Formats: sequence, C-alpha cells, structure tokens
Amino acid sequence: MANFRILSLALLISTFAFYASVVNGLFSDTMFIYWGYQHSTMQGDDLQLVLDQTSGSGVQSKGTFLFGSIEMQIKFVPGNSAGTVTAYYLSSTGDKHDEIDFEFLGNVSGQPYIIHTNIFTQGVGNREQQFYPWFDPSADYHNYTIHWNPNAVVWYIDGVPIRVFRNYQSQGIPFPNQQGMGVYSSLWNADEWATRGGKDKIDWSNSPFIASYRNFSPRGCYWNGPGSIYQCGVANPQNWWTSSEYYQLSYAKKGQMDWVRNNFMIYDYCTDYKRFNGTMPVECFMPQY
Repeated sequence: MANFRILSLALLISTFAFYASVVNGLFSDTMFIYWGYQHSTMQGDDLQLVLDQTSGSGVQSKGTFLFGSIEMQIKFVPGNSAGTVTAYYLSSTGDKHDEIDFEFLGNVSGQPYIIHTNIFTQGVGNREQQFYPWFDPSADYHNYTIHWNPNAVVWYIDGVPIRVFRNYQSQGIPFPNQQGMGVYSSLWNADEWATRGGKDKIDWSNSPFIASYRNFSPRGCYWNGPGSIYQCGVANPQNWWTSSEYYQLSYAKKGQMDWVRNNFMIYDYCTDYKRFNGTMPVECFMPQY
C-alpha cells in the first residue's frame, strides 16, 4: 500500500509538471507564419513580418497557454507608417473568445505611434486604453510583455507597467481565466481607420513595411483542456505567476505606471461618458492597482 501511495504521488507530480511546464524557445521552435509566408522570414530567434501591396503577414504560437508572462522584443515600421498596424496579442477561439491586446497604430513621419490596448472576455471588448510611447519604437527593439495570472492582467513595456485589469469575477465582471490563449502577431493594412480615423492612408511608395522581432519568451502554463483551469491557476511554487510578488504591483511599479498614465495616456474608456451614455462599465468604479 505504501509503495502504491508513493507511485500515485509520483504520477500526480509528473502530471502537474506536464500541465505547468514553462516554455521558452526560439521563434522557429514555438511559432509559425500562418499568413504572408511568401515574403516574411523566421530564422532561429529572429522574425520579420512584411506588409506590401500584395499582403500583410502574421505569426501564431504552436501552443496555447493559461497564465504566465508572454514577452517579445519588437522594432516597428520606421518612417511614415501611417495606415499600418502591428498587432501583438493573446486570443482564444470562438464567438465567446478571450483576448488581451497590444496594437501599435502607425503614423505619419514625425508623429508618434499610438499604443492601443484592449481586453476581451467572453467575446466582449470595449475596454480600450491608448498611450503615446515615451521613446521611438521604430529606432530600436523594446520589450512588450503581457503578464497574466488569476488575479490580474498587466501590460508592460521594458518592464514598466502601463495598465492593469484586475479579476472582479466574484462581482459579476468576466475575467479571462477559463480558456487557453494562443500568441499572435501581425502587420497589416488598416488605413481605413488606423491613423486619424482613416484620414492618413498608407503611402505604398515606402513599401515594403517591415516589423522586426526577437527574443520571444512565452513563459507560461500550457493549456491542456479544462483540467488546466485548476492546474495552471493553483497557487504553489511551480506556478510562479501566482506568487505574492505577482499578486499586485509593488509601490515602485505603481509609481512607474502613474508616471506613464499621467504623462502619456491619451484615451481611457473609463472616462468616455459620452460613449457609454453615462452608464459606465462596472469595473471603472473599482481599483485596478
């Protein structure tokens, strides 16, 4: 009986380790080009997505995840990038999908990119926040991270948090914790709306437009079906994303985020009373960090 218990415990630990495995690999090992493969390149830890008059391009992770940190370094289209959008996001599938977005809206030369963020739960979004970058995102690579755990989603740029969406599911606000999400990035033509509401179109004489990527690090918990909801969400040392360090932002990180939001935020759905006819989303009245 003792040997049976030991064997059962070993199998349980092995199963848990399988569910909570941490992934960290090259683009070529962990992603594939699903769109525009004819003019994009992926070699080892380097990726280039291309947009020209024939097509944009996009990549998708081979696996899906529930919780963790998804990191990627990106250098965006330089010069006149008006009408282009570089999207980097997590998403499940189906009409009731969950999604966590970074979208980078190009602009005419000399004008800053717009960092567009959003979150969808059960197919419903409408939670946009936008920022100007405090650097030139086309001059060099910068790290863009989505950290996601059972308590909150946090968007980071170079380790600086810019936004938090906390879990208030107990109060009737859906939170993305029931579906595994894949990692996606794409470069595409959005000149009908992306720059000044579509007033500034793509100048195709500047094509091809190229976004460059490196150091993809999906340090997350693999989704292996409904059992992952518990396996990836339970608080223990192996699920490092559930530790107290990641439960809420530190005092210093809150200060960094306040600096960004006070100086570079240009749109917050929680202040757009006209859009919601005065009936604001419930989470807008609750602390997020």
